Amino acid sequence: MRNLNLTRIILPIRMYKLLFGLPLLGLTALLLAQEPAKQGTPAAGANDAGAGADQGVFVIPGPSVRAVQAPVTVLDYQGRVVNGLNALDFSLLDNGKPQKISEDLSEHPISLVVAIQANAGMEKILPQIRKIGSLFDGLVLGDEGEIAVVAFDHHVQVLTNFTSDPDKIHAAFNGKDKSGNYVLKAGCWTSSLNDAVMESVNMLRNRPVNRKRIIVLISESRDQGSGLHVRDVLTAQEFANVVVYPVDVSHLLTSLTSTPTPTRPNNMPPGGQYLPGGNVMTPTLDQQLNNNGNWTPVFVEMFMAVKGIFVPNPLEVYSRYTGGREFPFYTQKGLEQAISDIGQELHNQYILTYVPNDQSEAGYHTIKVIVNKPELKVFTREGYWLAGKPE
Repeated sequence: MRNLNLTRIILPIRMYKLLFGLPLLGLTALLLAQEPAKQGTPAAGANDAGAGADQGVFVIPGPSVRAVQAPVTVLDYQGRVVNGLNALDFSLLDNGKPQKISEDLSEHPISLVVAIQANAGMEKILPQIRKIGSLFDGLVLGDEGEIAVVAFDHHVQVLTNFTSDPDKIHAAFNGKDKSGNYVLKAGCWTSSLNDAVMESVNMLRNRPVNRKRIIVLISESRDQGSGLHVRDVLTAQEFANVVVYPVDVSHLLTSLTSTPTPTRPNNMPPGGQYLPGGNVMTPTLDQQLNNNGNWTPVFVEMFMAVKGIFVPNPLEVYSRYTGGREFPFYTQKGLEQAISDIGQELHNQYILTYVPNDQSEAGYHTIKVIVNKPELKVFTREGYWLAGKPE
């Protein structure tokens, strides 16, 4: 009897809540229907393009016409830059479709960021890098060029913002602070490569669109401690129209030249170790037998080299998909030659311009450039992102 009375009380309460909630539900649905549709969360790097902009797409005169520019480097079989070609010597495919191309002969001054790995592993290599500041004045920048220099270990430090002043450029590479220490100096063991490249992209994205946006990255080909992934940084590079030229520092070189960590001392005293023939362990003999150097970095590099066969390194990804080239760094002369080659390449590129013949194809467009001459090799960007043009 008690349960029956309780049921009579609960049922009216539930009916009241249902009748009261239905009008509120209908009112909420009506308000939501009147709101404009919200866009989904943009993909990584989508905000880099700005409102309604396309990565790598430049506005040219004409009603709603968008043109694409592809910087092209041509090398002969000896690796030398080839000059004297024109648009008739090239064929270009956009998503596999032939395009009508022209050559942009206007001047494109350079905006360059030099990002330098400056962690503890680079301690013995940084003195060589400090000597190359003067190479960027004439070989790379040219007229109206500008350069910024950043260094990175676990964090990114801007040594100088964009400038054309040779004194400021030299001070960023070889200058000293008030305490007499070099500005470009080794930090901790961490190397936030991806974070440093993203910071460089952020510095370049605000430069005028008619300038070549270049990153010269002097670093090992691995990241240690970044909060960003290669995919995120590459997307930002493509939307900001940035080309990356890595100068790859050998892992083995940094391992063998960096200051080694002290070896663990032997806890057993010399007199407590057994030697055959009744010989006595002396401190000198203990040093000769038990302290043969720390070979662990060499074995670690061997393991990392094998692992690198299966995992692509960030430098290769950045250079390949932005249209740059990767250069090795083993000696001072090799470093200077790499900077010289990069400068020569930047000043002898062909800028091929075309209007895609099907701008309604949204998404990623691949670019393939073919030079109509034998034994020549072509380097250009892999592609670009394009928002679909409404019909």
